[in-house]
Amino acid sequence: MNMYKHNILLSVFILSWILMNTSCSKFLEKKTDQSLSIVSTVDDLHELLVYYPWMNSYSPSLGEACSDNYYLTDDDWGATSELTQNLYLWQKYDQLKGDWSSPYRMINTANTVIDNADKVTINNSGEKQRANTLKSMAYFVRAFYHFGLSQLFMKVYNKETAKSDLGIPLKLTSDLNEKITRATAEVTYRQIISDLELSLKSLPISLKEKYLATKQAAYGELSRVYLSMQDYQNAGKYADSCLKLYHNLIDYNSVDSTSQSPFEQFNLEDIYDIQSISPNSLQQSKAKVDSTLYKSYANNDIRKYAFFQSNGDGTFHFKGNYTGKPGNHTMFTGIATDEMFLNRAECFARQGDSSAALNDLNNLLRHRYVKGTFKQYSSPVSGGLIKLILKERRKELLFRGLRWTDLRRLNKESEYADTLYRFINGKEYELLPGSDRYTIQIDRRSVELSGLIQNP
Repeated sequence: MNMYKHNILLSVFILSWILMNTSCSKFLEKKTDQSLSIVSTVDDLHELLVYYPWMNSYSPSLGEACSDNYYLTDDDWGATSELTQNLYLWQKYDQLKGDWSSPYRMINTANTVIDNADKVTINNSGEKQRANTLKSMAYFVRAFYHFGLSQLFMKVYNKETAKSDLGIPLKLTSDLNEKITRATAEVTYRQIISDLELSLKSLPISLKEKYLATKQAAYGELSRVYLSMQDYQNAGKYADSCLKLYHNLIDYNSVDSTSQSPFEQFNLEDIYDIQSISPNSLQQSKAKVDSTLYKSYANNDIRKYAFFQSNGDGTFHFKGNYTGKPGNHTMFTGIATDEMFLNRAECFARQGDSSAALNDLNNLLRHRYVKGTFKQYSSPVSGGLIKLILKERRKELLFRGLRWTDLRRLNKESEYADTLYRFINGKEYELLPGSDRYTIQIDRRSVELSGLIQNP
């Protein structure tokens, strides 16, 4: 990284850190114009937004640590951090640091681009188009990280109470003097959706760099957002819009399922590449895949071998990460075509179009089974089509940061709700549907310094 880029990023990092860690007037009285004056050209905007280790590596991950795809032994639980110990057992805990502050640093970087895109020096029409595209990408980034925060630090969306339920603090400018409070759930979601709609204005349809936002990425994120709202009409519509632009699937018969890292980064299914730093509870040496989940894969399902590896003691760890990296130190939390096919299939099923739902589901699974062995599902489906799709969704999208959102939304329907259990040191812990523990507490320091209302 050249020194100029380093200086720009360092300035934004310092401003973001001050923003999220203090409300003292002596800091806020300092103007930011001088620090941000180095953002003066379209190239400066580009340098801020396209630096992968900064913008694409800090997607929130605590939801996956709270989810039910894995379990810890007593010894492994004891060897994790105090943070992950508490979250694993769904206990109240408010010393979060990274998963609370890091997304806001990315949001503030996006805000710096948005605030300066119409102010930088423009020399020709090509630079004007570049500035518009970068601004659209920044709107996408801001929405992506705000949505990630919403799935941890506010209650699941409820249409009936959204106008009064607390949402998250929305950071919408790079100005440190902007007063930050918690928006309502309704305002939170409307802002995220508005940003994604704005991003569509100038986003390209395709790019060589899969870590930059495209129209299909924005459609995919809109599908995620509406799915979390249980708005299945819009979730299906945007999944469809995404898949009309990009619908490639990997034939898992072409994958080396014995490899420690079977999938390449930026692979054929990758629409938008972003990662999160895994909590230490999810490291391969600790996280044992839920045994019932593992047994749900048929022997001719290639995912059983590409996703998992034996620990040698009858347990298994997950290795099927789309990051292209061995180990579980990072997780792929981006948008991929398999997720979109499952989104659209579920939405078709919920709207009564079983034929279209089965077509999407069978198309996906055909790419997952040993060639010539997959027996297509047909209607009627034993046990119900929606349950089948949800079962396959869990089997396909594990350890991608999606399970927590799914648990939250599905708990609103008694037919699909789950009670989760943990067993540590001879004691049983449970997480009931609708529990306050589905909403993680905000970082204590931010509450103390900013006066934000804490979650229960």
